[in-house]
Amino acid sequence: MQRYIYACQDGCPVQSTLQIISGKWKAVILYHLFKNGTCRFGELQRKIEDCSSRMLALQLNELEKDNVVKKNVYSVTPPKTDYALTEFGKSLAPVIEAMEKWGNHYNQVAVKGKYADSGNCRQAVNMVNKIEME
Repeated sequence: MQRYIYACQDGCPVQSTLQIISGKWKAVILYHLFKNGTCRFGELQRKIEDCSSRMLALQLNELEKDNVVKKNVYSVTPPKTDYALTEFGKSLAPVIEAMEKWGNHYNQVAVKGKYADSGNCRQAVNMVNKIEME
C-alpha cells in the first residue's frame, strides 16, 4: 500500500493523517485499543458489533501494514492472536481523544440530549445541516 507525505500547502498534514486512519472502523478500533490495551480479535468483534469479521480483519491488516498496530501470534493450541498499539500508533492518542470528545459533543447537540436517554446506540438524525454548534 503506497503512502505519501503531504506537506505542500495548508491542510496537507490533515491529509497525511487521514491516509492512515481513514476507513469506517479504523478510528473505532484504535479507540478500543487505547481504552483496553491489548485486545484479541474476538474481543474487538464484540466491542464493534456492526463491523463484520472480514472488515475488521481488513482494517486491522491495514493498520498493521502502517505500523499503527502490532499483531501478536502465539504458538498455542488453539491459536491465540492479539493486537496492541505500536509506539507510532500511540502517537495517535490526541487525535482519537479529540474525535471522542467532538463525537460526544455532536451527539448531545444533534439530538438535544435525547441520545443518552433513548437506550438506542444508533439513531438517524435527519437535521444534520440544521444543527447549531455552540
